[in-house]
Amino acid sequence: MPTIQRLLSSLFLLSSLSAWSQSAYFPQGSKENILLERLEIKAQRDTALNFSHIKPFNRKWYVRAIDRLEEDPSVKPTLTPVDLYNIERARMNNLEWVEGDKSAYRSRKPLWNTFYKTPANLVEVDQPDFFLAVNPVLQLNYIYDDAGGGENRFLNTRGFVARGLVSKRFGFQTYLTENQERAPQFVHDRINLYRAVPGADRHKPFKNTGVDYWDARGSFMFNAAKYLDIQFGYDRTHIGNGYRSLFFSEQSGNHLFLNLNLRVWRLNYMSRVMELRPQYSKGPNVSDTLLPKKYMAMHYISFTAPKWLTLGLFQGVVFGRQNHFEFGYLNPIIFLRPIEYQIGSPDNALIGLDAKANILKRFQLYGQLMLDEFLLSAIRERNGSWVNKWSLQAGVKHVDLFGVKNLDLQLEANLIRPFTYSHRDTVANYTHNNQPIAHPLMSNIQEFIGILRYQPAPKWYLQGRMIYWNGGSDVNGENWGNNIFRDYSTRAAETGIFFGAKEKTRWMNANLWAAYEWRENLFLELNASARKAPDRDLNLFGSVGLRWNMHRREYDY
Repeated sequence: MPTIQRLLSSLFLLSSLSAWSQSAYFPQGSKENILLERLEIKAQRDTALNFSHIKPFNRKWYVRAIDRLEEDPSVKPTLTPVDLYNIERARMNNLEWVEGDKSAYRSRKPLWNTFYKTPANLVEVDQPDFFLAVNPVLQLNYIYDDAGGGENRFLNTRGFVARGLVSKRFGFQTYLTENQERAPQFVHDRINLYRAVPGADRHKPFKNTGVDYWDARGSFMFNAAKYLDIQFGYDRTHIGNGYRSLFFSEQSGNHLFLNLNLRVWRLNYMSRVMELRPQYSKGPNVSDTLLPKKYMAMHYISFTAPKWLTLGLFQGVVFGRQNHFEFGYLNPIIFLRPIEYQIGSPDNALIGLDAKANILKRFQLYGQLMLDEFLLSAIRERNGSWVNKWSLQAGVKHVDLFGVKNLDLQLEANLIRPFTYSHRDTVANYTHNNQPIAHPLMSNIQEFIGILRYQPAPKWYLQGRMIYWNGGSDVNGENWGNNIFRDYSTRAAETGIFFGAKEKTRWMNANLWAAYEWRENLFLELNASARKAPDRDLNLFGSVGLRWNMHRREYDY
């Protein structure tokens, strides 16, 4: 993306004039997120942690918050022994931001006096002006699936992850894995239908019914000013406090981006420009060709006032151009909808609101509202007009449920109107790499999620998750608004478009997960799942395996 690259060069020159300390970010699915959510709720008024709904989260902010809260007289009494253990492990995994004596975090007997100088990192260099951490990445799962026709199912992931810091001014991080996967049959069916592996980039066949794909991410970061962080790279993001995000989620895979983040006082402002890929019909067996491009510009501002309440405003526009980037969308301090109107564009613009409130140091209430198209007059008529395209999320988190330490509950509901995220220009729909950007179930759904998480001892993790949803499906090829890849001008009706139109179906996906952290960031895991689809028997599947320095692979749809 030449435009982003030229802009980055200018910012790089600016950074040489004035720079402050920079930090890498937590990887997707980091175990630190569990403690992060608990501390935010227990602190209730910590400005930095209240911006944790933007993921991946900044390592420096996290360690500084831990240092503040561990001695805060209003927070310290609420911390459990497991919380305190997790705090110390969090410091060990982020030593570049730990101040003072670090000897307590060093290994007693490093391997050959070179490897694992700390339990967290295979290779670690910690000097005043240079920090480097390098680790292997591994996930080996044997998967059982009673709908798999007796075929062995598996996940085999190998790679490495690294991050670094130079003079506390420039940070970088990289993650690279090669993956072979034969997922449960319903996932395999989804891959064949959309020609995409959920949460991954392009793939190729592996042993007839499996897939082979890379997961390559990398970025570097620096400060253009004291409060302004700039990140350029190829990765993913999640915006929101929920299990799902109606704004932008990690579901659709990696993308090229330039991200500007300003955090000052009680404000956090993010401006992000992205290069995406529209849907394509090219199969995995076709020889390599250059895939088409589309773009997205996104602004998101959060404000804490009072400190226990965080409000956010989101705006985004997805567009495609044959011969140029739309330079007007590069302006980070103006609303995107007026720009879209002024240039007379046919682009897909969306706006969203979100809020969360931390209450009594035990609860968090949160929600999102995304508006694609909205006509108040059509709502008043109550005739199910198709033009009312919006989505709504509401949720609650409760830590230390019933007074049981480290037992946490999350309940969430997501409602997405038919045709939301779709567009008459199928290039500008809310998708990337043949996958939805926001919710993996696309639109025309009502979803309810319950998650119960328990850490009974420092090294043990238990979780139960139940997802139930009902949604409309197309009948006889008619477009009733579930598949956001379809042109909404092909809709089957103008009115009578309600949740579940035209034919409502019901689904369920339940999961039990148990893990033991044998060594630092090395987990032995067991999964058991049940899934019920319309007109099908109950599908039982599960896995047993080993995971090292990476996120869990989820089949939560």
